[in-house]
Amino acid sequence: MTYIEKLQALRELMTAQGIDAYIITAADPHISEYLPAHYKAIPFACGFTGSAGTLVITHDFAGLWTDSRYFTQAETQLKGTGYELVKLKVPHTPEYISWLNEVLPKGAKVGFNFQLITVALAMELKNSLQQNGISVTDLDLISSIWIDRVGLPAEKAFLIDEAAAGLNISAKIVQVRAALKQNGAEYHFISSLDDIAWLFNLRGKDVDYNPVALSFALITPNEAKLFIDEQKLSGNDMEQLNQQGVSLLPYLEISNALTLLPNDAAVFIDPKRTCFGLYQLLPKTNEIIFGINPSTHLKSEKNETEISHIRKAMLHDGVALTKFFKWLEDYLGKEKISEWSAAEKLAALRAEQASFVGLSFNTIAGYNANGALPHYTVTPESDQEIIGDGLFLVDSGGLYRYGTTDITRVMPVGNYSQQQADDYTLVLKGLIEGSKLIFPAGTKGYQIDSICRKPLWDYTINFGHGTGHGIGFFLNVHEGPQTISPANIDIAFKPGMVNSIEPGIYRPGSHGVRLENLVLCIPHSSTEFGDFLTFETLTLCFIDTTIVNKSLLETYQVSWLNQYNQMVFDQLQPLLSVEEAEWLEEKCKAV
Repeated sequence: MTYIEKLQALRELMTAQGIDAYIITAADPHISEYLPAHYKAIPFACGFTGSAGTLVITHDFAGLWTDSRYFTQAETQLKGTGYELVKLKVPHTPEYISWLNEVLPKGAKVGFNFQLITVALAMELKNSLQQNGISVTDLDLISSIWIDRVGLPAEKAFLIDEAAAGLNISAKIVQVRAALKQNGAEYHFISSLDDIAWLFNLRGKDVDYNPVALSFALITPNEAKLFIDEQKLSGNDMEQLNQQGVSLLPYLEISNALTLLPNDAAVFIDPKRTCFGLYQLLPKTNEIIFGINPSTHLKSEKNETEISHIRKAMLHDGVALTKFFKWLEDYLGKEKISEWSAAEKLAALRAEQASFVGLSFNTIAGYNANGALPHYTVTPESDQEIIGDGLFLVDSGGLYRYGTTDITRVMPVGNYSQQQADDYTLVLKGLIEGSKLIFPAGTKGYQIDSICRKPLWDYTINFGHGTGHGIGFFLNVHEGPQTISPANIDIAFKPGMVNSIEPGIYRPGSHGVRLENLVLCIPHSSTEFGDFLTFETLTLCFIDTTIVNKSLLETYQVSWLNQYNQMVFDQLQPLLSVEEAEWLEEKCKAV
């Protein structure tokens, strides 16, 4: 079926069901960022492959609501599909709710799959529409037309031991129960896969780029239940889980388990990481306590064992990146190198490193205009040869048994313009300001965000994405609860949190610049004015200085840059060949 035919089929089903509007979300029952192929309904329906978007279909309009990261991509991918791009004014907000209230008459009915929407969003949607006399209903129309839909993944999962995680499963369960008690809850339902992975020291391959396994968890006063297909686990792993006080049940048994909770149970759930369909199965007499999953807070503060392992991962990653940029410099202009082949080469070099598991996300390799697309994904159709003059942006990361990495660098190719040099330098200033920041305990991400943006704001420049996100320990490359962004999120930075700092400048049709390092939040000092924190940079890859406009840098910023590049050389040099070390030494020379 073509996209037009699929849209027509959905509208026919809407008519048959008496539905005036149908919503398709980018989600699975675990509210994952990266979806198993079974749940990639938006690419199936319209061809859009971005990670953030919502389809809304009425009988005379079909639109994709997405944010500025994907405007160019969406306009290209939606051509000829019957869908139109609707540009979000505020990222990550359901602006289509207001649109539905405007275009639908009183008495209209809106359908969506309750299994594929968060509790928080479903309640907002339901309450807003009902105020205008519009009802909602649980409806899965996609399954009726997705004839060749793949099944749920059945990849093998495995446990990581205490020596790697720094804490055993039973100790983590004790921590979660203590947090539940503080919140007045006895029971806790968890559906977010990375929270479950952390709690049970479980890793898997069910989702691209995220080392997680499809599962649910239910913590009760006396039991810790893990709902997972037992065929995913080895006999030894199942025995270890049992020894740690974990009961194993079939994955699909979660629905029945929720309905059987005691009628007077106080149940803690995360409304932004739990689907509405499963939430509705809880007994109506239960006291529901909403909040961020305790495990989300706990896993964000890395323990000393995790931190020591993350440092090893950074060394492995730094070696691969050094080899990659040397290869790129050596062979550009001598053989055909494109965005695609460069990304493949980097992946191959990472795969040579000890403890490598896979990529932590799909590599963004954008030359010139493609680099101006913050979430660009190279395809055979968009693949561009890296030749001539300009800037090549590479945003990439690896999953290692020792940790997760995420880094962005920009390499000048041939000649570059003054504007490109200035943009590069301003972005570098933003990275430096965030990296060297000293701040009082209790500081939130939105406060740090403004400090990173100020060097760009001084030139009336801004960027449309957050400045940084949390990073998991051998887990998801995007992790909460903390973030560095303009959003007024009431989460303070704490020691042990690992975060990215990645300011950028994007000039559509011309070029993009983004520089990204990972940093560890650490104590700085205690004074009469309170406790202060700072960041330690973890990422080990040189920052190219050939394109820097030194006149835009303050003396202390030049000093930071030189010290950082010297640190990179000192730590990586013992792991490189003589030729590679000599090349890196030249790249790390002080400016």
